[in-house]
Amino acid sequence: MIRTLPITSHHLTVCEANFIRLKKLLRNFSVKESSFESVNPDESSLNINFLVLDKTKHTIIIEAKQKCDNKKLHNEFVLRIQMSLDAQLAEVISYQGEKALPFFMNRSKKQSYDEKLQQNRFLTEWLETIFATGISNKEQLKDILDNV
Repeated sequence: MIRTLPITSHHLTVCEANFIRLKKLLRNFSVKESSFESVNPDESSLNINFLVLDKTKHTIIIEAKQKCDNKKLHNEFVLRIQMSLDAQLAEVISYQGEKALPFFMNRSKKQSYDEKLQQNRFLTEWLETIFATGISNKEQLKDILDNV
């Protein structure tokens, strides 16, 4: 029990922080789909799309995609995220279509023992990068360009 407690506590902290970031990014989950374009220092752009797949009273399943126009870069991925509205947690349930095994199950030969933690940590770093580099909503960007 003592060995799993710090892992569980850290995992909950990561999931709670991801929930707060996603809530801010997706405007309190008020829209079914959100598209953004990243603002990168090297003038490249990444298309970021969030789609609500399922929404119930207590949970939301979101699919998050990142695509790049430059085919030389290999930074395209798909995440599925389960949002628990009551507990205010956001947890990655699949990355590139592969589901991670929880840390308390027997370790698979294909996955490392901390795959679930790695996927949630990746989500944290990706969301932090989005906020740090900047994003623009395509509709807002279109309005700005139309008014110039």
